Amino acid sequence: MNEKQKFVVLDEHGKEVVCEPLFTFESEETNKQYVVYTDNSKDKNGNIRVFASIYKINGDSQELLPIKTEREWKVIETILDTIQEESKKTGE
Repeated sequence: MNEKQKFVVLDEHGKEVVCEPLFTFESEETNKQYVVYTDNSKDKNGNIRVFASIYKINGDSQELLPIKTEREWKVIETILDTIQEESKKTGE
């Protein structure tokens, strides 16, 4: 997925929401590719909401699938925590 590219997902009410990918990665532990993205909305604390999905390429098409296991969420949380810590160190 091109990092500059935006894409549309359907929310729980069937409404189209434009999202922006932040980064993609492949986990050796789960042997799957993931995309972490945002719709640039904010939570009640003013933090930008971030989402993650399994990113699957089928020939010319791309598909986002829900993450269903705690193990996969733990992998993603670890990546996000690492990025956040690195960002604090570099002052970004």
